[in-house]
Amino acid sequence: MDFSSYECIEFSRAGRVLVLSLNRPAQRNAVNARLHHELSRVFTDAQRDADSDVVLLTGNGAAFCAGGDIDWMQLSVDEPEEFEKTAREAKDIVYSQLDLEKPLICRLNGHATGLGASLALLCDVIIASDEAKIGDPHVSVGLVAGDGGALIWPQLVGYAKAKKYLLTGELMTATEAERIGLITDVVARAELDAAVDALAQRLAAGATKAIRWSKVTTNLPLRQLFHSYFDAGVAYECLSNRTADHAEAVAAFREKRKPVFSGR
Repeated sequence: MDFSSYECIEFSRAGRVLVLSLNRPAQRNAVNARLHHELSRVFTDAQRDADSDVVLLTGNGAAFCAGGDIDWMQLSVDEPEEFEKTAREAKDIVYSQLDLEKPLICRLNGHATGLGASLALLCDVIIASDEAKIGDPHVSVGLVAGDGGALIWPQLVGYAKAKKYLLTGELMTATEAERIGLITDVVARAELDAAVDALAQRLAAGATKAIRWSKVTTNLPLRQLFHSYFDAGVAYECLSNRTADHAEAVAAFREKRKPVFSGR
């Protein structure tokens, strides 16, 4: 595969393992328009890559992914037609990630929030640094967690835990995330690469077709769930994007102050 057209995702290989690294480290790998577009096709390209059997997703720099870039998100308010493109790409991201037949490992090197958390949680195995935190703070900026969080969190930890974190936007440590079953494993930061590499190489050396088809079978209910309800999540996020509370959250972010919500 020729990955030269990508600007915000870096590619490398370790044998039959293809490594995808979100590459906006100065912005904590926050997703802007370009990265969002690239995410909407990278898992399809990874599926077609003949030189890999395992895919690893991580972030360059200190963070895994800080969610949506606030300036880009504001475009959806100022230019509503931009949201139509974003919504289509959001579906492509989730569907292609769930459709990827190769095992997908998340190397959670740092904080993962909002869309960043969804990208991590839709991987098959999530191994995190003990210094990482994860959460879905959409509500803290006046938005609905419509890009996947509202659907995947309850599947992993149940509705009681999921709704607490989705309705408050609270972040949790990787240790707590592992305890409640949100992620697979947590290791010391110095041991992260070794733990991830060991699993990736073990899967790469395994019975490729059996592993792939086991994943495909396991993902069938998730694919059905997302194809049934994801459009509604995107629609509700679109509605929340037009609210006064979201506009206030954006203004507060830019002015470096705490937002004052009005419920409108």
